[in-house]
Amino acid sequence: MIDVLIIGSGGAGLSAALAAKEAGASVLVVGKMYPTNSQTSMAQGGMNASLGNMGEDHISLHVQDTVKSAKGLCDEDMVRHMCADAPKTIAWLEKLGVPFSRINKEALQNDRDPNASLKTIAQRQLGGASAKRACYAQDYTGLKILHTLYDTCLKEGINFLDEHFLLNLIVPEDTVKGATFLDIRTGEVKQIDAKSVILATGGYAGIYHGFTTNMYGASGDGAAAVLRAGGAVSDMEFIQFHPTALKHSCILVSESARGEGGYLLNEAGDRFIDELKPRDEVARAIFSQIQAGQHVYLDVRHLGEEKLTELLPQEVELCKLHEHVDPAHELIPIKPVAHYSMGGIDVDYALEVNGIKGCFAAGECSNAKVHGANRLGGNSLLEITAFGRFAGENAYKHSIYASSKPADETQLQKDRREIASIFSKKSSISFYSYREKLGSLFYKKVGIIRENSRLQEALEEVISMQIAQKEMGITDKNKTNNQNLIEFLEFQNTLLLAPAIISAAIARDESRGAHYKVGFEEEDEDFKKHIVLQWKRDNQEGESTL
Repeated sequence: MIDVLIIGSGGAGLSAALAAKEAGASVLVVGKMYPTNSQTSMAQGGMNASLGNMGEDHISLHVQDTVKSAKGLCDEDMVRHMCADAPKTIAWLEKLGVPFSRINKEALQNDRDPNASLKTIAQRQLGGASAKRACYAQDYTGLKILHTLYDTCLKEGINFLDEHFLLNLIVPEDTVKGATFLDIRTGEVKQIDAKSVILATGGYAGIYHGFTTNMYGASGDGAAAVLRAGGAVSDMEFIQFHPTALKHSCILVSESARGEGGYLLNEAGDRFIDELKPRDEVARAIFSQIQAGQHVYLDVRHLGEEKLTELLPQEVELCKLHEHVDPAHELIPIKPVAHYSMGGIDVDYALEVNGIKGCFAAGECSNAKVHGANRLGGNSLLEITAFGRFAGENAYKHSIYASSKPADETQLQKDRREIASIFSKKSSISFYSYREKLGSLFYKKVGIIRENSRLQEALEEVISMQIAQKEMGITDKNKTNNQNLIEFLEFQNTLLLAPAIISAAIARDESRGAHYKVGFEEEDEDFKKHIVLQWKRDNQEGESTL
């Protein structure tokens, strides 16, 4: 029986795997895609750590900036934990071989300090930060970290099971015993028993299909599985909209472009917002310009072709490929789109899921109470690495005392019947059109600026979709490598989470961080709290409602 089963093979999952392995655990990492395809590879701008290489900075300032951005909804102890771990986490990543960009400090060449190399790591300022704090590798930071972590996992002999889709957690008597998966290659439903489980399945911003920087697979699979298993989610209404996505493709243009000195301009050529304010403020300012009929642009022409090629090579190529503009000579048309889920699986101080013993969650799927109402740029890569390792250590500690008795096959047989029923059911409605409809609905009515009447309309439309879902199914009846089936299961998960997001947004009659509501434009002390959602069991068959 495996000590630690890790579900998700992005930065959080790989960091957890290395920590658990180092502690002495037997580890298996299961993912629905290959590790190097994970969302972590799309994190471009940098990773926060108070090294002070580009000017005065210290951990207390990092804590202060994070708490300020969170608008009172973070747990300061968890924030201090994360920020204090940041320099050690950067040192660990550097030791593994992450190729951070460097500053030229010849005086350090003969420095005998073992940490001298940390002093050469280049840092840039991202939105909401009071100092140049984000360590970066050009604008490929997440990709370089991800590849380094994966290479290290392979060197350490950590086992991987790729192309396995999470179906459900196995939770008899409130304690996790493993999970069930669909083997995408074969179509077989499998059970994997484990003494402890770590969910590192990513966020749910993919619900804004067509209006998000996220890949289609960011469907909240882990959060949906936790709800079905009796666990809790929290702060689901807080979804960050990134200010600068390419206008026509929604491809992310990293905050590093503004961190290096890029301007935001309207059609008149006016700068209408401080580009380095927190993301929620910048996104709303851009959205207001667009609502007023203005086109909005990111201008990096003044940085010069040489600097752009050196520091932002990926952004340059993305703009040329997807928007057909050369940033060195032309303005970049942009718009804000859904980017990051601040809410997610509700966890305690050890990152253990509230309501499910032995199950831990790390990364974007987890609400560790460090981002609150608005995440700082550069804190996501820090969280997945620092808290990924923390989750790995804690999951191993749990496994030491956990029972090694395997779970029965009740959940396995139930899931096999469910998958079989999907194959046998005739599909009279295409779920793809509803996936597009759901994305548009959320962007328009559960978006950057919200109104209670429109949120209520969105909830009613989602309920109608859930009713129509009974007539939806798949047209591809092949058992093997069935992408039609995977996308249907992902759509089911997003449709399950949709009411939780909308209900929490309706309940929060105030504006706080990324949640901005017309008619309630100010923060309200009565809402300085987390909205936690959990299913209640309705009958003996285990059907549940929020």
